[in-house]
Amino acid sequence: MKPGDPAAVEQLFDAVAARYDQLNDRLSLGLHRQWKRRLVRSLHPQPGEFWLDLCCGTGDLALELARTVRPGGRVMGLDAAAEPLAVARKRQLRQPWLEVDWQQGDALRTGLASASADGVVMAYGLRNLADPAAGLGEIHRLLRPGGRAGVLDFNRLPADSPAAAFQRFYLRRLVVPTAAAVGLREEYAYLEKSLERFPDGAAQEELALAAGFRTARHHQLVAGQMGLLLLQR
Repeated sequence: MKPGDPAAVEQLFDAVAARYDQLNDRLSLGLHRQWKRRLVRSLHPQPGEFWLDLCCGTGDLALELARTVRPGGRVMGLDAAAEPLAVARKRQLRQPWLEVDWQQGDALRTGLASASADGVVMAYGLRNLADPAAGLGEIHRLLRPGGRAGVLDFNRLPADSPAAAFQRFYLRRLVVPTAAAVGLREEYAYLEKSLERFPDGAAQEELALAAGFRTARHHQLVAGQMGLLLLQR
């Protein structure tokens, strides 16, 4: 699978959708939920605001945001793949008081109005876009002046660092074998390939500032294994 190929990425997430939440819980020991909550807390969503979750997958982050913008707020979750959205809709049915709209679409060309959102989030999506710089540009376009955004993803590390060695061990010896046990070896082997072309934290800050953001700060999480990019328009 070629990293950044939109059709291949869509096909991948359609294939893993039914097992995605269970695998994420197993592979991160449930910690991915804490990282997503940290992302939300860092951005301070307020009741009554409108937020976008791009590359929303099965809806974890969109549903968490919807809890924080009550009452009167609204969230839209957008993803290119249909199957994760179907899972997200089923999850929302169990929490019908949460205001989330789900839409299938391209995070690089959402078709949504400029300056329409108070905030935008993206978890584990920027790395999979054909053009991460264009993805940051689309986030900037969607935000109102003063709006804030956050991007959570794996952190690209210096190849010769101990942290990178641990990351390779984790991906090759834990992630891929665990996924292979449920028939998803190739889908999860893609993770390491996708990191090879992903900008590191400093480069992400530069791309965000070039896209027009007023501030861009990249923070390392989990001993550098994950990265959190916080932005303000």
